[in-house]
Amino acid sequence: MNTATDARFPDALPATWLAARMAVDPAYIDAMRRGGELIAVREPGSNEWCYPAWQFDHGKPRVGVARLVETARVLGMDEAKLYDLLTMPLGLRETRRTLVDLLREGRVDEVVAAIRASG
Repeated sequence: MNTATDARFPDALPATWLAARMAVDPAYIDAMRRGGELIAVREPGSNEWCYPAWQFDHGKPRVGVARLVETARVLGMDEAKLYDLLTMPLGLRETRRTLVDLLREGRVDEVVAAIRASG
């Protein structure tokens, strides 16, 4: 993996690794990305899409991820900005909670509302 991507998106997995882990063809992962079912990020100039690990639950896309992607696309928000929004700390609390934490808790409506409010 590209070290710049490691630094920028430390929890993102390359499509080839993800495909092997999910026992599917990498083209299937790419089709899911294009179809808005997965969040994928890459550095400018790179041709390798990487997928944040937190969007998966037991090897499948977490419930609500497609809604987040759809909301961001409607607002014209690219996936790098969506990633940044989802992973930045909420407020000034010491807990360092993020919108990803809310997604993991199933609070998808709140995450969608935050995305809309930021757009």
